[in-house]
Amino acid sequence: MTTMDIINNRVSIRKFNNKPIEDEVLTSILESAIKAPTAGNMVPYTILKVKNSETLEKLSVSCDHQPFIKDADTALIFLVDLYKWHHYLLQNDVKEYAEKTNRHYDGPTLADAILAINDALIASENAVIAAEHYGVGSCYIGDIMENFEYHRELFELPEYVFPAAMLVLGHYDHRPAPRYRFDTKHVIFEETYKKLSKDELEDMYQEKTKLYNPNVSEEIKNYAQQFYNRKMGADFFVEMNRSLKEILKMFERP
Repeated sequence: MTTMDIINNRVSIRKFNNKPIEDEVLTSILESAIKAPTAGNMVPYTILKVKNSETLEKLSVSCDHQPFIKDADTALIFLVDLYKWHHYLLQNDVKEYAEKTNRHYDGPTLADAILAINDALIASENAVIAAEHYGVGSCYIGDIMENFEYHRELFELPEYVFPAAMLVLGHYDHRPAPRYRFDTKHVIFEETYKKLSKDELEDMYQEKTKLYNPNVSEEIKNYAQQFYNRKMGADFFVEMNRSLKEILKMFERP
């Protein structure tokens, strides 16, 4: 199987079997992750490898009650980690050096956090592709960004460290068919951004509208309302926004 076959056929797996991931395979997946591109070669993230069944069960509850998480062989939590860089700079007198040169260093900033999120996600996708190479299924869990205080305590996270993404990994018996993606004309633009017209937006989402279920609620009149109700307007999304606001407070600077 070529690399393009791996990329084009990859799907999220939400039902795992009991076959363990071989140690050497998991090691290779993790080594592939940290070979991903990273700004300034900083590698401003840490990967938590979680295999403890009790911890996986806790995550299945804290990450929006998704039972399949506890059945995974391994969870990889990609943490933004600016704690290490911050303390490395402090112990090498960067704060004093900055003041001598008419600058100011008082810890990681929002820009540091956003770049670190980028790097953590890039690394996580390397892990996904490597897992596919070995026939190991994966599923992204964005809900790891919820319940920040709980996860901070559960994993003993210090300042300037927070979850950016989580992957659950495992072997599986059934592989779903790849899911529909938007047509490239709606996603790839030439040179400058294109604002889609009303008709173009309806064309873009025409396959999605087939998922509309009029029996969900009398108040829900179309797929857009149905999706909002399930996603942006849901309780878990409210909690995710609250947690992210709390996280970003660590990086507020005058």
